Amino acid sequence: MQILPPKTVGIAELNTAIAQKGYGMLSAASVAEWAGCALSELQALSPDWDNMPPDNYLKDGGRYRRRLHSSFVFEHNTLSQVPHRAHWQSLDYNALHGGMERWFEPMHKATVATPAWTKLLTALANTATQVRGTPSTKWCIEAHQFRIDTTDGIGRPTPEGAHRDGVDFVAVFMVNRTDIKGGETRVFEANGPQGERFTLSEPWSLMLLDDTRMIHESTPIQPLAEGGHRDTLVLTCRADKFQDAEPSA
Repeated sequence: MQILPPKTVGIAELNTAIAQKGYGMLSAASVAEWAGCALSELQALSPDWDNMPPDNYLKDGGRYRRRLHSSFVFEHNTLSQVPHRAHWQSLDYNALHGGMERWFEPMHKATVATPAWTKLLTALANTATQVRGTPSTKWCIEAHQFRIDTTDGIGRPTPEGAHRDGVDFVAVFMVNRTDIKGGETRVFEANGPQGERFTLSEPWSLMLLDDTRMIHESTPIQPLAEGGHRDTLVLTCRADKFQDAEPSA
């Protein structure tokens, strides 16, 4: 089974990669340095992906996705969790699940309370500001913990297909990849010919992309052994306000 690894860059090259290519990749060691924490602190979060509730909104009738969801605001160099809210996308960005309020269970309080969690989201907001923002930009961040499993023989990380999320930046952290094949990530320009494919496999490595410029998807996964699954943390970062069915204040 051939796995095509991503081409990672150093922290100093991340912003340039995003500006030039529309995305950049960091190894797990670089993610820890980027966030200003020990890699062991990030790895300590990984058990939180076990025993998550099912995603009951899958329109294809699948049982392969579990998730938790919480929302945060980074403003004036401070990260704050906002009251629990629905996840909403327009049909323009998600033809399968857009146009509907999806209420998922919130992330565990213990997860959000860890210093590593605050450092991780702060690093994302700071990078977003450096690439396209100002010191006064309010960054609205949605956090999605995903487990895609192979209970029914196949799991779909992106059932909506190739898409944009309708935000400024999307960060995809590979948390765990266990006893599966497939799950290849594909990113390509929304308005150009360039694209790349690779397989995220190193726990706590990162793909950070400019959602205004890039389309992304991940191919279905199949089991190599019973219990095969793929865990990711997806953080979306949007300036000024969250996506809502009604305008945010």
